[in-house]
Amino acid sequence: MTGATLTTRVPLRRSRSLAVALVTFATFTDILAYSIAVPVLPDISRRFGASPTLVGLLFASFGLTVLATSVPMGAFSDRTGRRLPLVGGMLLLAVSAVAFAYAPTLSWLFAARLMQGAADAITWVVGFAVIADVTTTEDRGRAMGFAMSGSTFGFMTGPTFGGWLYEAGGPTLPYLLVGALALVAAIGLALVPLPPPSGEQGRLDIRTIARTRSVVVCAVAVIVGGGTIAMTEPILSLFLAGTIGLGPARIGLVFGAGGVIAAIMHPVFGRIADRTGARRLTLLGLGCVGAALPLLTQIGSFAGAVAMQSLFALAIAVLVTPSLAYMAEGTAATGTPSFGVAYGIYNFAWALGLLTGPSLGGYVYERTGFVAMLTVWAAVVVLLAIVLWRFSTGLRGTAQRGQSGV
Repeated sequence: MTGATLTTRVPLRRSRSLAVALVTFATFTDILAYSIAVPVLPDISRRFGASPTLVGLLFASFGLTVLATSVPMGAFSDRTGRRLPLVGGMLLLAVSAVAFAYAPTLSWLFAARLMQGAADAITWVVGFAVIADVTTTEDRGRAMGFAMSGSTFGFMTGPTFGGWLYEAGGPTLPYLLVGALALVAAIGLALVPLPPPSGEQGRLDIRTIARTRSVVVCAVAVIVGGGTIAMTEPILSLFLAGTIGLGPARIGLVFGAGGVIAAIMHPVFGRIADRTGARRLTLLGLGCVGAALPLLTQIGSFAGAVAMQSLFALAIAVLVTPSLAYMAEGTAATGTPSFGVAYGIYNFAWALGLLTGPSLGGYVYERTGFVAMLTVWAAVVVLLAIVLWRFSTGLRGTAQRGQSGV
């Protein structure tokens, strides 16, 4: 009896590990496709006569299909299973990469970018739903952390790979690499059996999930956190160039150092979330992001920039990985673990923060300056973290007294 149990557990554990590895590879490929384009931007502008504004619109169009696709594709995967949308998402990413490589007009590039946004939404929403399906509260955060490390690695290495491949084979080669990796991911997801969900799936009810207060708390934290990250990065880059006098290479090293810290720490904070609770670490992480913002105003040298950006990246890691586990935790509490819809909401919230953060940051930066902007926004983020903490703590106390807590 014991031997049969062990025999059953080992393949199950291996299949779960393989599922997490495939999702990690898929998210790595997706982020690589996003970041590998950075060195190719001047070529796009030159070949098609596109102004900086038009190039900006081209890359911003990515967010439109992310917002439009996230929740519907999550719901679709809850109804039909995860394999079909995941394979389809990787194939769509491959098609978009080929379209980028051989686009004859700017209109083709816009179409390719819109397809890439849809592929991104499918990969992240359905991929993290798979991880939530095959894990429990005891190991979910750690698994989410490994997937986030893969995506962070893709973001860090994308511009470097893109520049090297561009010099070696022209503007088409970086996109062809992405297309090949996406096909490999699609084949793996099509052939390898995905483990069944860890719990019984109930009937899909989008409204129930969207009205769940813990899901709302997580979504608000993600919007604020994602918006803060997107707001800070371009403004910090301008500050490092204009005030500190750093060149592009050193600015890249500053952000690269932060990326290394985040990639290392994502699984660590995921494991801590498994042990201490995802809600607690998510809201603590949001507070840490706010508290770390004033540190960036103290940068006065390249070494100081590396140190302060690394601390800021550490705070981001405290927020991001636990928030992924928190979304699954809040959804499971409804008794209807439709993780596809849940991560559709999560991805929508993240994209909303990424879209609104830079515009808000640029507007405030022009009128108040770097120091005032970060100081005021830091206070806002910390205050919101406290409000969400008190609100979510009250919910837990109500639930424990047997009243309706979600």
